[in-house]
Amino acid sequence: MNITLEKKTDVRALLTMTIEKADYSERVEKALKDFRKRANMPGFRPGQVPMGLLKKRFGHDITAEEVNKLIGENLNKYIRDNKVKALGEPMPNMELQKPIDFESEEAGNVYFDIALAPEFTVELGKEDVIDYYKIGVTDEMVQKQVEMYAARAGEYGKVDAYQKGDMTKGLLAELDAEGNTLEGGVQVEGAVMLPTYIKDEAEAAKFEGVTPNTVLTLNLHKAYNGSEIELSSLLKLSKEEAVTKTGDFSYQIDEITRHIPHAIDQELFDQTFGEGACASEDEFRGKIRGQLAQQFTSDANFKFLMDMRKYVEGKVGELHYDEEILKRYLAAANPDKDQKYIDENYEGGMKQLTWQLIKNQLTQTFEVKVDDGDILNAAKEATRVQFAQYGMANIADEILENYAKEQLKKREQVDQFVDRCIEDKIGAAVKAAVTLNEKEVSFDEFNKMFQ
Repeated sequence: MNITLEKKTDVRALLTMTIEKADYSERVEKALKDFRKRANMPGFRPGQVPMGLLKKRFGHDITAEEVNKLIGENLNKYIRDNKVKALGEPMPNMELQKPIDFESEEAGNVYFDIALAPEFTVELGKEDVIDYYKIGVTDEMVQKQVEMYAARAGEYGKVDAYQKGDMTKGLLAELDAEGNTLEGGVQVEGAVMLPTYIKDEAEAAKFEGVTPNTVLTLNLHKAYNGSEIELSSLLKLSKEEAVTKTGDFSYQIDEITRHIPHAIDQELFDQTFGEGACASEDEFRGKIRGQLAQQFTSDANFKFLMDMRKYVEGKVGELHYDEEILKRYLAAANPDKDQKYIDENYEGGMKQLTWQLIKNQLTQTFEVKVDDGDILNAAKEATRVQFAQYGMANIADEILENYAKEQLKKREQVDQFVDRCIEDKIGAAVKAAVTLNEKEVSFDEFNKMFQ
């Protein structure tokens, strides 16, 4: 078999594969023999169908299948062995392609259009200056985290008088026009109310300073602006019936409970960071400061990756592709999409492709390598962040590893972590190679950059 590659433009090539009968005849014979062992035709015992009959009935299809396999194997081998920088899959050139006569002894040609990656070079040195933002950890931030941990570890307790944010529990009873309990009216025992969420200010104000055993007169329809969902939930009625209750209700408050934050003590330190990790409030705050600093460093590195990508893409400039071949490839890869979809999404796809090509070159330039340990650590870090979002900062490494390994059982998750590792290592290498324009910013200023 002879294969040639003719470069038509900088980003387009024509691959011609010349196939002779000798290239596939042996494969076809073997395929026919294997098929004969399984063939089941009326009048013949399994495995005893005459070869001539099989060739007559199935020879053409089997030959076509084997030739297709042969083409695919040699096409991929040629591209791999000759390091052809192909984008997407080679697409058949139907203008040049003629039907192949599998019975002929003459050679036949198969033609493929190949989109080539554009040539470019990324060179980075100390003359390249990229912004790097450093976020300071303030005492106010540490205090908010202390309060957050104390609140999460806190519990509800009964109190003697209502304050904003408290929860009340008592008996709701529907009243008649004279303010008396309506006979046969709605009554709800143990009705829980959170006055902070009452929408009408006048109704909410009735709870100020109340104590257990107080009886209030409330207009619930007014209090919740006629919300059928809230009224239905509170009165234990259907939405349709609940919104008809526009009159007053009495509310006898049996108890008032308040969420009381945990004391800033050793128990809180142990719950948050593990037993013995902190021995004093100063150490506790120091641990939180370090935790925030680590988080902000991760955030700063993420922002640097964004800025680095923008900088490098600008330095490389616009790359040009063979639009006709790539759109054909996208259409073939998305058979359920119409041409309008392909046209609308082509430009965005090329932007992603440009970054992928740049990233590939940076990976080679900085000799970035990712091993199983890197992938596991990335999965553990992602798991740690997930736990931290729920206030669990002292998860044992064994538990993190078990959760991480579960994630890595999914191929798509592995690919995501590999990509993350590569980008992180590229970011670290570029940071060392270029000049960083370090800028101190507040947390609020930093967040505004993403708006």
